[in-house]
Amino acid sequence: MKRREFLKISAALGAAGTMPTLLGGCAAKPLPGSGVVTTSPTICNMCFWQCAGTLYQEDGRPWKVVGHPDDPHCDGRLCTRGTGGIGAYLDPDRLRQPLLRVGKGGDQQFRAVSWEEAFDHIAQRMQAIAERHGKDRLALFSHGDGGNHFHRMLQAFGSHAYAHPSFAQCRGPRATAFALTYGESVGSPDRTDMGNSRCIVLIGSHIGENLHNSQVQSLARALDNGATLITVDPRFSVAASKSAHWLPIRPGTDIALLLAWMNVLINERLYDQDYVALHCNGFEQLVRHVQPFNPEWAYLETGIEPAKIRETARAMADAAPAALVHPGRHVTWYGDDTQRCRAIAILNALLGSWGRPGGFYSQEKVDLPEYPAPKPDKPATDWKAVLQPDFPLVGTGISNRLVERSVGADAFFKGWFVYATNLPMTLPGARDQIAAAAQSLDLVVVVDTMPAEITGFADVVLPECTYLERFDELRNKPERTPTLALRMPAFEPRYQSRPAWWMAKGIADRLGLGHYFPWQDLSEVLDWQLRQVGSSLDEMQKKGVKRFPRKGPIYFEPGRPIRFKTPSGKIELYSSLLADNGQDPLPRYTPPDRPPEGFFHLNYGRAPAHTFGRTINNPQLFELMPENAVWVHPSAAAWLDIASGDYVALENPNGRRSNRVRVRVTERIRPDSVFLVHGFGHTDGRQRLARNVGADDADLMHNVKIDPIAGSTGMRASFVTLKRVGKGELT
Repeated sequence: MKRREFLKISAALGAAGTMPTLLGGCAAKPLPGSGVVTTSPTICNMCFWQCAGTLYQEDGRPWKVVGHPDDPHCDGRLCTRGTGGIGAYLDPDRLRQPLLRVGKGGDQQFRAVSWEEAFDHIAQRMQAIAERHGKDRLALFSHGDGGNHFHRMLQAFGSHAYAHPSFAQCRGPRATAFALTYGESVGSPDRTDMGNSRCIVLIGSHIGENLHNSQVQSLARALDNGATLITVDPRFSVAASKSAHWLPIRPGTDIALLLAWMNVLINERLYDQDYVALHCNGFEQLVRHVQPFNPEWAYLETGIEPAKIRETARAMADAAPAALVHPGRHVTWYGDDTQRCRAIAILNALLGSWGRPGGFYSQEKVDLPEYPAPKPDKPATDWKAVLQPDFPLVGTGISNRLVERSVGADAFFKGWFVYATNLPMTLPGARDQIAAAAQSLDLVVVVDTMPAEITGFADVVLPECTYLERFDELRNKPERTPTLALRMPAFEPRYQSRPAWWMAKGIADRLGLGHYFPWQDLSEVLDWQLRQVGSSLDEMQKKGVKRFPRKGPIYFEPGRPIRFKTPSGKIELYSSLLADNGQDPLPRYTPPDRPPEGFFHLNYGRAPAHTFGRTINNPQLFELMPENAVWVHPSAAAWLDIASGDYVALENPNGRRSNRVRVRVTERIRPDSVFLVHGFGHTDGRQRLARNVGADDADLMHNVKIDPIAGSTGMRASFVTLKRVGKGELT
């Protein structure tokens, strides 16, 4: 049936539905889609995957969002969170107008102000900081494309310091490790070629629960095609339930298992000898390094039987080079995470998977020119060398280090801009330090769509409109197929909310820096860029997604040497850069801390319904998952005398307690561990659905180990015990 014919039938049914019904005597509502339906292209902003989609609205009201069929990020399907994007637009608790703090210190009292007053206040504070301390004393914390506009504004002012918490609290060790090994990172979305893999190893990667869209679909295709799945996890995750092998590893011992797998591949000569000889450097050092780490040694550390270690290593080798040890994404675990990710990178090199079908493919993006505008001056000093000199291999700001340098009267930083990142629930165990920093700073500006814990520390709160109400920069991510995608406003901004580019431009105008934003509307920038690559804003508003031809091969040519962007020009199994910087050039295993008596490893992860803590208050997604639960093994539950459905509080060895949380007794977790879905336990009273619901794992993290290479925070080395609480008790 043609769509037009379907709409005619729907309209007829809608008209018939206005007649009184016999069921209860009430008038039936028109069928969804029976009114005037219009569409507009968008890019989902419910997580960083940024799937392209189409928004349907009926009679001017939002109806549904669906995936764009030409988009390689989603292949026409949105995940649970993506389909709940309308809930962000409709959330009654969203920020509505600029807010200015009233009072001093930690008083969380605000008054609504005009945009003019908010911008004037910010500009005056920035100029006062510059006069008293210097223009370079402001820092930006950002998560999302809108932060680029504030970064430009601050650079134009003279402050270049920035940090994406997604680096030090998520992907940093992976990016650093793969760059050290291959000379480039894994990309975002990841360049994994799982759809063509014959064997996939997930080591702490919860694909299917994190719902990274195209990753989930490609894993499903691989399983349909008969691929062998090996899952290493202390918890029987969704991925583990689909696996040929589940290895319930002792927390913190991943490097021991990875070294043992290398030992088997090398000593049984199962590695890809031609690939290693052609592309790799440092193999002889690696051979000597792994000799002590046989499966029998690894068994004592990991709890994985030697026979199982050998069986799974051979399964990888049998499938190679279409064998993939997935790099994961959230990899900040135990403080040795760069070395653990290095071990994953090296294991993939032994299997010959980089640049091969079923392993890792080469990504491309569109060569999109920048809009002609003045470039901010380069910083007078190397701010990274000043603030984080002990992490020379890191090319970005380390968020936890920026917070540390913001505390006290003699702190380097005197002002923060925080864009779309809730620092108290992102940085582990750092609420007290963030509060101390906020007391020390002369200016804290928070930009977000929703009230959250970080907005309580702000001097100025700026309400951003949701992604359905704004233009943003074109999505131009490296992918299998170079693709541009457009996000455009389907609605006028609700209340007094505004897009990030408009705010940054407005502040720049107040500072006399408006020439760095030489446009009246971001749509001018998008149209100019699109015309440089043979398209236009008009075309993209109709199509939403446009694909471009590749310029190079997607895989390596067999037998052809490749020049890698490493010091040796080859895949560095032995890292000369690490050796030159006083770090272990080959992955070294350090046994993890063991829990004190009566305590358990605190593990955390994701759930399909939510994106960390950003979506808990979303009315559509809250209905799907209103709270988290703590997973406890039956033997531990018996010892604690608790049962499924009981309420407990989690308490760390320092006496820090969580809000109450329900118990889920299950054999899907090791007896020495408990598990929580991350993102719950909000304390901001303005989130009426999310407040005091579930437990916040980040606030309980006390044993936070800093990775000596990436500077990232190890977030799985903490311990908790469980204390029974009453059903009405909030702790």
